[in-house]
Amino acid sequence: MRTRVKFCGLTRLADVDAAVALGVDAIGLVFHPPSPRGLDVEQAAALVAALPAFVTAVGLFVDAEADRVRAVLERVPLGALQFHGAEPADYCRGFGRPWIKSVAVRAGVDLKAEARRYAGASALLLDTYDPVLAGGTGRRFDWGLVPIQQASRVILAGGLTAANVADAIRQLRPHAVDVSGGIEQSKGIKSPDKMTDFMKGVGDGDQS
Repeated sequence: MRTRVKFCGLTRLADVDAAVALGVDAIGLVFHPPSPRGLDVEQAAALVAALPAFVTAVGLFVDAEADRVRAVLERVPLGALQFHGAEPADYCRGFGRPWIKSVAVRAGVDLKAEARRYAGASALLLDTYDPVLAGGTGRRFDWGLVPIQQASRVILAGGLTAANVADAIRQLRPHAVDVSGGIEQSKGIKSPDKMTDFMKGVGDGDQS
């Protein structure tokens, strides 16, 4: 089984091209203005236009007005949506796209209940809880909080790097891993070397 990979928070065509060359399955584009990785629709459309077939463009939103999401979809041909706020399931399923729901993991969060709550999601993305930030913390959470029988249907995020992604895959065998800060040289600017090393780490985890 091959672990799928999403590189998130891409802002430059050079980084998209490098990600594609390394064999990623998806790229994440951030439509959340407070984020240093945030894009406008013109920037995002240019990046999506560079994608070949079978690489999915995922749009990330945080408690956005529904009209805002629809306006982006009119201009940017996103393959899936990722919701990082407190969006209810009815909202998430209302845009005619496959969708992913982020869950901030900490002690006491019932991931089985969250899976039932967001039963229509293509996957839950498990990220590190932060009282202020909606993802992108660069910190990992306790992977032991993930029920092992649920792991194969989740996207694992939160503090992943080339140094720990193989261990994460060995421990959980998630469907996919998602990385942003762990492959950056600065906010929104990816490092070719870190991207390459991360993919090698994924391969090492898959082979062990």
